[in-house]
Amino acid sequence: MKAIVQNGYGSPDVFELKEIDRPPVRDDDVLVRVHAAALHAGDYFIMRGVPYPVRLGVGWPKPRNRVPGYDFAGRIEAVGKNAGVFRPGQEVFGTCCGTCAEYVRVRAKDFLPRPSNLTLEQAAAVPTSALTALRGLRDAGKVQPGEKVLINGASGGVGTFAVQIARAFGAEVTGVCSTRNADLVRSIGADHVIDYTRDDFTQGGQRYDLILDQVANHTLSDCRRVLTPTGMHIPNSANAGLGYVLRALLVSLLMRRQGSPFVATPNQEDLLALHELIEAGKVKPVIDRTYPLRETPEAFRYLNKGHARGKVIITV
Repeated sequence: MKAIVQNGYGSPDVFELKEIDRPPVRDDDVLVRVHAAALHAGDYFIMRGVPYPVRLGVGWPKPRNRVPGYDFAGRIEAVGKNAGVFRPGQEVFGTCCGTCAEYVRVRAKDFLPRPSNLTLEQAAAVPTSALTALRGLRDAGKVQPGEKVLINGASGGVGTFAVQIARAFGAEVTGVCSTRNADLVRSIGADHVIDYTRDDFTQGGQRYDLILDQVANHTLSDCRRVLTPTGMHIPNSANAGLGYVLRALLVSLLMRRQGSPFVATPNQEDLLALHELIEAGKVKPVIDRTYPLRETPEAFRYLNKGHARGKVIITV
């Protein structure tokens, strides 16, 4: 099968389109023919292998999983004998390692049927970014109806999901983005939009019950200054620098209003919660660009620019 193979750490030049063996189907797994895969910030960190502690988790001196990508949508090709009720031809979406390839082997607990109101490309955009938004708002932030929630980085892959999920939970949502993305953020449900090229949300008079911070471009103290007395600032550790993460972790031990940075690990229960929100029409992925498999390096270059509006998708 064709797959993108990562030959080491560095720039997108480390990726190469190659023929590799199709993964065998084990008893508890299914084999999926990939239709689309989605990229996110974690994929870029794995490509670069920096900060260097990343390599302790993903492999030294080369990545253990040499095919990038973690989110997918496609059709089941074959089913292991213990893989439950799934059948060949069924369209599914979920997470596994090495999704920038024609086929992936997936554990039965790591995917669900495709939401009926999404295309396969849209379904591939959901798992990691939407789960990050869900965990940040529901679990870390414990958002409640009527609360004022600010999403810093509202037009990005996680941010576009966060705006919609916060609205679905009944919050009053303010999205922070650039001028060119203001209409997009309003269109997905933000009650208010702050253009960061003109205004600094940390200098305004509004107070927020929760700040879900996808950008980490303000000091922790500046963010806490615009919180309500019981408000919480939650940085996303996948997008913050190592120094920012360490400071936030330390401060979270000392101050109630500083939440710990978090990384969301996908699971079927949370994927099902998202499936229900999507089927109810409350959440819909925003896709910026799609690239064919052979152009995966170009997709990573675009992702590195930091201006993607929603998700970047690889079509296989």
